[in-house]
Amino acid sequence: MINFNFPYITGKEHEYINDAINVGHISGNGKYTKLCQSYLKNKFGFKKCLLTTSCTDALEMAALLLDIKTGDEIIIPSFTFVSTALAFVRQGAKIVFVDSRQDHPGIDESKIEKFITSKTKAIVVVHYAGVACDMDKIIEIANKYKLFIVEDAAQAIDSYYNGKPLGSLGHLSCFSFHETKNIQCGEGGMLVINDEQFANRAEIIWEKGTNRAAFFRGEIDKYGWVDIGSSFLPSEICAAFLYAQVENMEVIQNKRKWIWNYYDSALRSKLDSKGVKIPVIPDYATNNGHMYYIVCSSTEERQSLIEYMKSEKIFCVFHYQSLHKSSYNLKTSSLIDLPHSDYYAERLVRLPFYFSLNETVLNEIILKLLKFYK
Repeated sequence: MINFNFPYITGKEHEYINDAINVGHISGNGKYTKLCQSYLKNKFGFKKCLLTTSCTDALEMAALLLDIKTGDEIIIPSFTFVSTALAFVRQGAKIVFVDSRQDHPGIDESKIEKFITSKTKAIVVVHYAGVACDMDKIIEIANKYKLFIVEDAAQAIDSYYNGKPLGSLGHLSCFSFHETKNIQCGEGGMLVINDEQFANRAEIIWEKGTNRAAFFRGEIDKYGWVDIGSSFLPSEICAAFLYAQVENMEVIQNKRKWIWNYYDSALRSKLDSKGVKIPVIPDYATNNGHMYYIVCSSTEERQSLIEYMKSEKIFCVFHYQSLHKSSYNLKTSSLIDLPHSDYYAERLVRLPFYFSLNETVLNEIILKLLKFYK
């Protein structure tokens, strides 16, 4: 079976994990946590970085930092993973779903403003497949209505908007280091704080509502419970694994972009004539080689394609289901019409994508895919 995903190991993970064990501090916020945070902060020019156990945790920290309360409204795309909504629902917020663009699964920036009310607190954008939303439009809307912007950049490490790193444009931004992501440690994430007003409190929330981090820096003589929070920081074992990945980021990214281009050059012209849609990269965005997807002409075609590829021992997947149609959301909300979100939910297929794919395997995947469409 050609798997959909296979996590890449650089070869340094065991060495760094052993070093973390030998250092004798493996509970978190130690040597490798600091190395990862410093590396990513400096590489992308982020104001402050805090590693978390997942992107979901980073989103939950963002909801806490924004003081989201019952009655607040949060704008998000419907075509996204449940964590984007869940973090704010847990704080009592009402989620206001916006449709995808016609040419891309990301949020339709032109439709955001009509959903803003006096209760709107934040816009959460999702850079789907690592491709940037039109952030100038979103920033203009947020400034006009004095709203916060949270970037769900789970798939968007090392991707850019008009030359600016994704994750650097929102007040807060959230990344994933899940094993399906470009840079991974099995399960992991990161909160980026770009607005100074949140910097100190973020660290307290991250450390279970205590000022423990300030204590270990020698800034105070004792630490205690000063705010709400939780145990959001990962262990040094995870951080050590992650550091082996981030210091090898250029190699990883070059290979993943090569895979993306290999798929694209082989499929774009051939599938376009079959009514199959291929990824769109706007002029303002870059491609970080996170995934390669195609969009079938119908749900039935997608199901037949997935079954056919599986019979040929090639594992393709689909995601997401439109959140506005989820059984959970329909308990409290009326069904609304978001046709483009549904379009992608019903037709999108992700092809196998991981670092160790080579020409032989890629040619096999491409051959079988094109055979299906003949």
